[in-house]
Amino acid sequence: MPSSKLLLESEAGVLTLALNRPDKLNAIDNALAEALLDALNAAATDPSVRTIRLRGNGRAFCAGRDVGAAPTDRDLELVQAVSRAIVAHPRPVIAAVHGWTVGAGFEWMMNADIVYAAADTRFKLPEASLGVFVTGGLVTTLPSAIGPMRAKALMLLGETFDAAQALDWGLVYRCVPADELDAVSLAAARQIADLKPEVATQFKRVLNQFGLEQFDRAVEEESRVQRLLGRDDLGR
Repeated sequence: MPSSKLLLESEAGVLTLALNRPDKLNAIDNALAEALLDALNAAATDPSVRTIRLRGNGRAFCAGRDVGAAPTDRDLELVQAVSRAIVAHPRPVIAAVHGWTVGAGFEWMMNADIVYAAADTRFKLPEASLGVFVTGGLVTTLPSAIGPMRAKALMLLGETFDAAQALDWGLVYRCVPADELDAVSLAAARQIADLKPEVATQFKRVLNQFGLEQFDRAVEEESRVQRLLGRDDLGR
């Protein structure tokens, strides 16, 4: 079902999906997650879509899950389903991030195939301080990118870091001035869309097969631990 919380724009083989809760820094609620999941699933069988670009409207890419209410099993299912849809999608997914890129928003970014970041981007993983666990397969995508020690530090300390640090660690492909992010990421998406679809699909499939071979298992274990941490009798 269409939702104003996600805007779709299609041109020349590129489908742009824009998170659209700017007043909430694009914090994720169920309606936004459902709309994004539906759009990703529809694009998977649409031959006109050759590349997907994921971005956020307003002052941030995504401030993570909307913490206005306690997390539910449905919240967890949707966030994890979006991550699976991005990783398993037959088309390459480019993330263009700016402003706050936090929690589940950071995790969705890590699910993308190529990431462009504006120089003003700020990243943070606050889950441990909130008493919840990470999602999106981050327990495998983050250590694979920056090593186990840095991954543990970012998850447990929850420190904010900037786009320059993310670039240095290899978490993003390029860091660009904020006013160039849209044009640069769109140009990259168009370049990939010009490839033969089966070429781009097979590159993504094979690279993920060997680079993210533990992804599905990681998502399952994250979900199990998330539910465990939510138990009222934990530690008694």
